[in-house]
Amino acid sequence: MSMAGWSLFAGMLLLSMVLLGTLFGRLPLSSAMVYLAVGGALGPGAMNVLAPDPAGATRLLAIVAEAALLISLFAVGLHLGVPLRSRRWWLPVRLAFVSMAAMVAMIAAVGVWGLGLSPGAAILLGGILAPTDPVLASGVQSDPGPRPDRLGFSLAGEGGLNDGAAFPFVMLGLGLMGHHDLGVGLLHWLAVDLLWATLAGAAIGAGLGTLTGRLVVYLRARHQEAVGLDVFLGLGVIGLSYGIAHAAMASGFLAVFASGLALQRVRERPAPGSRPLEASPAAAGHSYEVLATHSHHASATMRDTVQLFNGQLEKLAELALVLLVGAMLWYAPPVAATWWFVPLVLLVLRPLSTLPATVGERLAPAQAGLIAWFGIRGVGSVYYLLFALRHGLEAPTAQLLVTLTLWTVAASIMLHGLSAQPVMQRYAAR
Repeated sequence: MSMAGWSLFAGMLLLSMVLLGTLFGRLPLSSAMVYLAVGGALGPGAMNVLAPDPAGATRLLAIVAEAALLISLFAVGLHLGVPLRSRRWWLPVRLAFVSMAAMVAMIAAVGVWGLGLSPGAAILLGGILAPTDPVLASGVQSDPGPRPDRLGFSLAGEGGLNDGAAFPFVMLGLGLMGHHDLGVGLLHWLAVDLLWATLAGAAIGAGLGTLTGRLVVYLRARHQEAVGLDVFLGLGVIGLSYGIAHAAMASGFLAVFASGLALQRVRERPAPGSRPLEASPAAAGHSYEVLATHSHHASATMRDTVQLFNGQLEKLAELALVLLVGAMLWYAPPVAATWWFVPLVLLVLRPLSTLPATVGERLAPAQAGLIAWFGIRGVGSVYYLLFALRHGLEAPTAQLLVTLTLWTVAASIMLHGLSAQPVMQRYAAR
C-alpha cells in the first residue's frame, strides 16, 4: 500500500474511533474488542492490508509490543497514588509474585503432561501467559488518589509489577531449552535474572523518576525554567529508565513502572512566604504557565500534564498492538489443544493462582471473585512471545506457542471485554 493509502486508512480508522467512541461506551464492548475485530478484518485472510507474520517480522513486531508495554507500565505507575508503606500494596505484590509463580508452575505442568512440551518450553509458555495486563482492562482500572477501591488498585498494581516479574521465568524456560546461559546450578539465573534484575530495576526506576521530577519542579518553581514540552518529559523518563536498566542487566519493565510511581510522588516544595493560588470563578482557574512555575502547584501541574499526554499515547499503543494481534491470528490456526487449553487457563488456572495471594486479605466474596476472573492478558504476553521467537525456537514448538498465546490473548480480550462493564456496574452498585 502506498503512503497515501496508509494515510487514508489511518485517518478513517482514527476518526471512526473518535466518532463512535460514545456509542461503544454505551454498549458492553471494550475498545480492545473493536480493535481486535478490525485487525482480523484487515489481516491476510480477509482484506490483506496487514500481514504481521510472527515468524517473518519478529523483530519489528517485538519493537511495537515492547514500546506499547513500556507506555502502559509508565501510565499505570503514574496512576497509582497509594503511599508505598500502605498495607494496600500487600495484595498486588502477592498477586504479582506469588500468584504469578503459581500460574507459571500450573501452566508448565499442563504443558508437560497435556501438551507434550519439554520442561523448558512448558515453563516458557507459563512465563509468556502468566503476566496480566491493566492497559486492556479499562473497565476495572484503579481510581486515582491515596485510597482507591481495592479491586481496581490490586489489578492495576498486579499488572504493573508482574510484566517485569515474568522475565526471570521466560529466561529460565529459554535457558532450559539451550537458548540462554543459566550458569552452574542455575547460579547465574538466580543471581542476575531473578534477584539483580528485579531489585536493581525497581531501584533504578525509582531513583530516576524521583530525581527527574524534583529537578523539573525545582527549575520551574525557583527559576521559571524547563517550562513546557511536558509531552517529552514522560517519554524522556521512560527512555532513560529503560535504557539504563537494560545496560545494567536489570529489568527495564520494572524500572519504567517504578519511574512512573516515583514521578507521581514528587511533592511541592513551597517557597518561604508563598501562598497557594485560588482559582478565579470567572476565568475557571489560572494558565498553565502560572501553575507550572508556582511553588505550590508545580509538581501537581507536572503530573497532570504528563498523565494527560501519556494516557492518549497509551490509547494509540493499545490500538496498534491489538490491531496486530487480530491480524496475527491468521498465522495461528487453532489446533486441537486450543479448544481445551484456552478455557483451562482463563477459567481454572487463573482463579486458582489467585488463592495464595487473597487468603487472609479479608476480601469481600465479590472482590475475591473478580480478582480471580480479571486476569487480563495482552501486551505483556505478546511481547514475551515475540521475545522468545527471536531466540530461534524450533519450528513446531514456536508454532504451538504462537497459536496458544494469541488465542488465549484474543479470548481474554473478548471475554473480559464483554464482562467488564456489566460486572463492574453491579459491583459498584453494591
